[in-house]
Amino acid sequence: MELYLIRHGIAQEATGDIKDEERRLTKEGQQKTEKVAQRLKKLGLQFDLIATSPLVRAKQTADILIAAKLSSQIEECIHLSPDGQIYNWVVDWLEPRNFAPDTQLALVGHEPCLSRWAEILVWGEAKERLVLKKAGMIGVKVPETGSPLGRGQMFWLTPPKYLL
Repeated sequence: MELYLIRHGIAQEATGDIKDEERRLTKEGQQKTEKVAQRLKKLGLQFDLIATSPLVRAKQTADILIAAKLSSQIEECIHLSPDGQIYNWVVDWLEPRNFAPDTQLALVGHEPCLSRWAEILVWGEAKERLVLKKAGMIGVKVPETGSPLGRGQMFWLTPPKYLL
């Protein structure tokens, strides 16, 4: 199975006036994310499902991926919130679904959570080495059986500037 960890696009700055979960993509964030999505489509990517954090900026990013026809299915996933834990995601969300081995999942979320998840999938622990830029993507292939933790193979790490 291939997991594509995608960070949300450029969002409004955190201020006391706006709750973190309500921060929206900026106009620039929308435009760059749309260009990245169009490029991913041209590269032939197609996701079986896009799972997204429930925060507004991540949901907007997932909606842009849907509009680019990168998938026809979208689902909100609480585990992709900024404080989400990969261990809970694996046990509560991934394992019960028993996806086919050739499944391609897009996971839209936040930093530093997604970089840590990628590191745990590949190395079994967070090493604080990977950095995922806004609207960037990390691809990790995980084994068909058993726990994916520490057994993944990273095949993609792209900041958005290489896709624009």
